Amino acid sequence: MPRSLRILAPAVLLAATLVFLYIALSIGGAANERSLLDPGSVVRYGIPISRSIMNIGMAGMIGALVMVVWALASDKKETRIAMDLASGSAAVVTVAATAALIFTYADVLGKPLSGDAVFGAGLAQFVTEIELGRYWLILVLLAAVTTVLCFAVRDRRLVLLTLVVAITTTFPIASQGHAAGAANHSQAVNSLLVHLIGAAVWLGGLITLVFVAKAVDRARLATLVERYSTLAFFAFIGVASSGAVSAWMRVGNLDQLWNTGYGKIVLLKVATLVALGIFGAIWRQRAIKRIPGERGGRVFAWLIVMELGVMGAASGLASALGRSATPVALESARETGALDVPPAVWLTGDPLPPELTPMGYITEWKFDLAWVLVCVFGALLYVAGVMRLRRRGDKWPIGRTISWLTGLALLFYTTNGALNAYEQYLFSVHMLGHMMLTMLIPLVLVLGAPVTLALRAVPKRDDGSWGGREWILWMVQTPYSKFITHPAVAAVIFAGSLWIFYFTPIARWAAEEHVGHQWMIIHFLISGYLFNLSMIGIDPVPYRFPYPLRIVTLFATMASHAFFGVTIMTGNGLMMADWYGAMGRTWGSTPLEDQSTGGGIAWGIGELPTLTLALIVAIQWSRSDEKEQKRKDRAADRSGEAELHAYNEMLAKHSVRDNKQR
Repeated sequence: MPRSLRILAPAVLLAATLVFLYIALSIGGAANERSLLDPGSVVRYGIPISRSIMNIGMAGMIGALVMVVWALASDKKETRIAMDLASGSAAVVTVAATAALIFTYADVLGKPLSGDAVFGAGLAQFVTEIELGRYWLILVLLAAVTTVLCFAVRDRRLVLLTLVVAITTTFPIASQGHAAGAANHSQAVNSLLVHLIGAAVWLGGLITLVFVAKAVDRARLATLVERYSTLAFFAFIGVASSGAVSAWMRVGNLDQLWNTGYGKIVLLKVATLVALGIFGAIWRQRAIKRIPGERGGRVFAWLIVMELGVMGAASGLASALGRSATPVALESARETGALDVPPAVWLTGDPLPPELTPMGYITEWKFDLAWVLVCVFGALLYVAGVMRLRRRGDKWPIGRTISWLTGLALLFYTTNGALNAYEQYLFSVHMLGHMMLTMLIPLVLVLGAPVTLALRAVPKRDDGSWGGREWILWMVQTPYSKFITHPAVAAVIFAGSLWIFYFTPIARWAAEEHVGHQWMIIHFLISGYLFNLSMIGIDPVPYRFPYPLRIVTLFATMASHAFFGVTIMTGNGLMMADWYGAMGRTWGSTPLEDQSTGGGIAWGIGELPTLTLALIVAIQWSRSDEKEQKRKDRAADRSGEAELHAYNEMLAKHSVRDNKQR
């Protein structure tokens, strides 16, 4: 391996980033002098440069942590090198984000940088009272915390926690420019999140390989590159799909793509993405198997330097896109200052959809890329596991596959179909989606037994690293997992979440804030899954109630759901009146009538999955008794009814003893 690789590769990455950043800024005009409130060239160029450096640092931070968690052996030098890279990258993010914060404030103010007290006081007000400033401050603090954790943590399980904190640094970036009330807010934020995380894993993993290469032999390096290649494949899909969605939302049509500076930069970025896809194919088809060979070191070095150069170009173009004017404005309705903004647009950022008809449940869609990818990847990985079992001659019940794919199809519809399009405007639709997420979808997903499939299909690692099998086994056996999968705890979370969510300010937070809405989906999906797992799950859990107690638990939760539904149905006050009652909706039932319908859904439709669950428990109970009886019969056959004879002899002895006593 060439000794200069650690210097050459980062240098090529940084140089390509800055060169293409300058080219893209020239094309888009983002760094041109302004006629009014110009902050100066230092600020105009300082923002994209600091953000480019921050993005590279974020990639190194997240990518290195992902490689430690997924690919590297914790007891070897490779992990120590990767953690040092992660800590250094996190420190770069902290410094670059701080610089970007100051530059952004000067840009908003429209004045050059200054060291006077007025500038400092305004900066303090910017990070405490203005949403954009608060986002930047949160980013700086998260990066600083990640830096400390990367220096202090070396245990693999704590590294996972550090990775979670590192990933949260992408949230403030994704939320900037898409404040509450902005058009297509949820789609834009989720698409950008997918893009940022995918790009960080892709670029950061490659940087990690550069620094780890000198500490491992070529056979080990080939293994690490192969594992990275798998991560890069999924990252490529996420980056490509999210980039397409984000670009289309901002460009609008093909004419704008060819005739605007923003569109031309998008085309350049598409070219870099295609080139990176070609690099990925070369790695998978030819390069990985050549690494252990005589010239493998040079092949690895040249390919990785060229790929990092293309990634640097893509990073520079991305930073310029973030500063260039979009053909389609994404300005928040609240920021326009207009007096004729409809209430629905003011609250949600999107226009009020047409009246929901029975056919509308099929024809109306509002896609969310993050959940599309969750469903697609979930289906692909599950089917891949089944195919692996079949190739080695093992069977997997077709019913489980159908159940899992059906659950993902229902999840896809709930998060992308009419339920997603209307849940902000109709309480009844929101409640229907809630019942799908917490009761029906988990029921069919649990019957798919994904953990059992993964434990059978994913190979065990013996090199000191943890793959999917090792992480799943750890998560199943943690004290926290044992606690939340206990049937009593799962039942309390399942039934209590309804009351806490709808009768506290959490419901309004979930309706108004993007993070709150995503939390709602994840929470109710997981709470429903854990409850169904504890009742009818095939996957292993530490403890399950006996069947009679399961039936009692089911009917207790059913009663709680019914009481909740009746409470909403008979309520005289409108829940979240400043939301559902302020949409300006002129079609359909009144908000109070719609709320009553939602209560009926919670009471009536919501109980159907619970009854189905009770039926499945009863069937499993019956089969369990049959299996126990068959086991006893087989034992009796083997022993020649020895237990029965022994029992009869015992009774005879007791009878003789009783007769003597008389």
